[in-house]
Parts: sequence; C-alpha cells; structure tokens
Amino acid sequence: MPPAPTKGSAPLHLVHGEDEFAVKQKARQIFNAWIAESPGMDQEIIDASAANSGEALNALRKLREAMQTLPFFGGAKVIWFQNCNFLGEERAASTAAVTETLGSLADELKTFKWDGVKLLISAGKVDRRKTFYKTLEKLGQAEGFSGWSAEDKEWNSEAEFQARGHLKELGKDISEEALALLVANVGPNSRQLHNEVEKLSLSVGDRPKITAADVERIVTRNKQSRAFALADALGERNLPKLLKRLDEELWEVRLDSSRSEIGLLYGIISKVRAMIFLKELVARGSLKAGSDYSRFKSQIAAIPRESLPADKRFNPLDMHVFVLFQAMGHAQNYTIEELVRAMDHLLSCNLLMVSSGQEQASLLQQTLVKIVQRPDGQAAARRAA
Repeated sequence: MPPAPTKGSAPLHLVHGEDEFAVKQKARQIFNAWIAESPGMDQEIIDASAANSGEALNALRKLREAMQTLPFFGGAKVIWFQNCNFLGEERAASTAAVTETLGSLADELKTFKWDGVKLLISAGKVDRRKTFYKTLEKLGQAEGFSGWSAEDKEWNSEAEFQARGHLKELGKDISEEALALLVANVGPNSRQLHNEVEKLSLSVGDRPKITAADVERIVTRNKQSRAFALADALGERNLPKLLKRLDEELWEVRLDSSRSEIGLLYGIISKVRAMIFLKELVARGSLKAGSDYSRFKSQIAAIPRESLPADKRFNPLDMHVFVLFQAMGHAQNYTIEELVRAMDHLLSCNLLMVSSGQEQASLLQQTLVKIVQRPDGQAAARRAA
C-alpha cells in the first residue's frame, strides 16, 4: 500500500465556502499555479454542479475515471472538480447513494498513488462532520471562505483590506476616506467589490491615487447605501436634495415589495439618533469635531463598548464607521434641541403611519420638511452671511 501523502506535500486541495466569488478566485489561482509548475501537463476540468443525486453520482464517476486515467507518454495531470454542490446538507448530498459513494472515494484517496496527479476541488458550503471532508482535510489542504455578512462586525475591515490589496496589484493607491466610502457603498459583497475596484482603476487612467470624489462619481451604490443617501440629504439640511432623494426612494418602494415607507422612516430615525449620540460624545470630550477620517476612526475605537446599549438598534457604534463619520459632519448642521425635536416629529409620524390611515408617503414628506426647515431667524442669518 503506498503511503498517504503528508499534509504539506499532498497535491490535493479543497477550496470551499459560501463566498462563491472568493472560492472561484482562489481555486483559479491554485489551478494556474499548478499548471505553471509543469507546463504541458494534462488538464481535466469536471463540472460537479448537480441538480439531483443522479447528476452528483455521474460527476463522481467522471472524477474517478479522471484519477485512474494517466496522461499519455507519462507526465503530470491536474484535475479540477469544479463547483461541487453536494458536500454540505443539500438534498443530493443526503441521499444514501451519494453518501456511500463519497465514503468509498474517501477510502480510495487514502491509498491513491499521487505520482504526477493533482486534484483540486472547489465547492460551496461543506459539512465538516462528514467523512469525505475530514479525509480531504487530513490528506491535503482545505481552505474555507464563509463570505461577508452585515451581521459580522469585522466584514468592513476585511473588505477594506481586500480592496486595498487589489488596487495595489493594479498599481493604484487610495485614500482612507475613499476606501471607507467604497466599502460603504458596495456593502458585504466580494464579487461586487472586485468589480468596482476594477472600474475605479480603469476610470482614473494613469493617475495613481484614487480619491473620495472618484468613488462618488464611479462606484455603483447598493440598496442600503442608496437608502443612506436619503438620510445624508437630511443630515446636510438640503431640502431640494432631500425631496429628490425621497422621490427616488418612494419610487423604489413601489417597485420592490420588500421595501416600505415605514422602513425609510426607521432609516431616518437611525440617522438622527446617531447625530444625537455623536453630539453627546463631543460634549463629553470623547470625540473632537472636525477630525479627519483616520483620527475619527481611532477615537471611535477607543470608546468602551460596555458603556453603550447591547441592542444593535440603539448602538450607533454598530453602524459602519464611515457612515458615522459622515453623520459627525452632518450633526454640525443641527443644534441638540433641533435633533431632539426631530425625534419627536419622527415618533409622531410613526404613530400616524400605523394608526391614522393617512397616506404614508405624504406623512413622511411633511415630517422631513419640518425637520430640515430652519427657524426664520436662522434662515435670515444664513442669507445675510
């Protein structure tokens, strides 16, 4: 019986996870590196995406055949078992026939003579409890990419790291503020982030530095980021812009049944609450008004989390730090008394929306106008200035 390959040297690699883009990108890197090691080696790519157990068994049969079919005239061979979707808890994975075949294949891998053969498996979500996964992990290398989630507190740091690294590969640099704006606009989507980085690099041409203005001009905002645009217009205290953004959002509400006027209201409530919170932190000396983005990030990171509510709905520190940075500037457009009154207006609007039967869009518009309009004295002073 030939000895099983050691983990460090085994030509066996599993790349898996729910982040489909990251999995494909990493698998492609491994495949290309293996080809570069031995130019002219035989290559075989097997589509392992299966809609049912029959297709899964057929893919496994092809894999076995590929492993047993040696290259002509000797030499090396690389096999890529691509897009495998039956290593987790899918219906195809749970059938007795597929489970048994995977178990048999695991036994074969333990005694397989790897001379000149490399096997790469790329898959979606896997069940780490199953024998096949444990065998792959023991014999070779297994890398997982779980994907980013808005619920994950670290996703934006990871996204910023990935975006900066990709830009560096493209010969570009990016300011801290522009990087944060890029990630905030795209959200936790690695494929979209990759695409937007490519767009930015192409759009700025030979210029090496990417600015926040470039991001504003070029990057496509995700739904959540577009919703922030309404709250930002309120923060800027810009009534024409606010009404324009509101019209855009109300149109989206008509087209998307998952959105609603009351959802827009809650987004505004979150914005006003954040501005009140930031004003209080400035008053306490925990934050300094007028800080640049890097200093603001450091100051926010130093605030003890245990001193804030555990409920994410009431803890502004659970917002993206760049969104908070923008809110910090917007808070200067209001007094603390105006922001407290704004919360009263929003509460009244909420009650009317759920109990009065009045048109919700009109109620929301009236409320936002009340908040943004300045008292006559302030307006006159601004015109005189």
